Amino acid sequence: MTAIPPVRNRRAALLGAVCALVVTGLTGCSEDPDAGTNGVGKLAADKIQSTSVSAAGAAGAVRLSGTVVTSGRTYTLDMRLKSDGGSGSVTSKGSTFGLLRVGEQLYLKADADFWNSNGDSGVGDSLHGKYVKVPQGDPSYKKFSGFTDKDVLLSSLLTLHGTLATDGHHDQNGVRTIRITGDDGSGGTLDVSLEGKPYPLRLVRAGGAGTLTFSDWGKSFAVTEPADDDTVDYGKQLPSS
Repeated sequence: MTAIPPVRNRRAALLGAVCALVVTGLTGCSEDPDAGTNGVGKLAADKIQSTSVSAAGAAGAVRLSGTVVTSGRTYTLDMRLKSDGGSGSVTSKGSTFGLLRVGEQLYLKADADFWNSNGDSGVGDSLHGKYVKVPQGDPSYKKFSGFTDKDVLLSSLLTLHGTLATDGHHDQNGVRTIRITGDDGSGGTLDVSLEGKPYPLRLVRAGGAGTLTFSDWGKSFAVTEPADDDTVDYGKQLPSS
């Protein structure tokens, strides 16, 4: 016959199980949210921003997508950028066009409706689907080349306004981030990766000036001159765009 354990032994076993559960629960609640990360989350907000900007500047390439509001006009961007060029698409006022920059040469690619609505009627048929060279003296060059320039674009975007502060740990497409804010969010917010290098991953600009996500940091891509048959040199100035 199996002996029944003394009551005090059962009581001790139960007490031990309860203590183990409590200890486990407390340990879980007190886990360091920065454990296993790159450590950026432990820095002051201004240091997080400067570290992230430095990482972005040192990266060879990036993909940028989202919206930018400038001069009262909203542009939806999907651009891949690196130091010697960039390519992608821009949408504004319902019209989408492609941009390609190889070195200093900028090309604009759009359909006939884009050119007809922005220039002389009928010119769109000859420029439809072509890579049109944008002369550096043309207003369009200054207007659009910045969208293809990694250094210029990031330096103008990765800025928060007002007093900086951290706003907890978050997640951006499965990547842990630390968020910093300017003036409690009214000056913008920036999510910085806690995994690998501290790259910017999501930016909400101050004053409703757009929201952007950043990905493919350091993943290079080719930017090459389009074929001659697909290129149009319109001269020193484009039809108004």
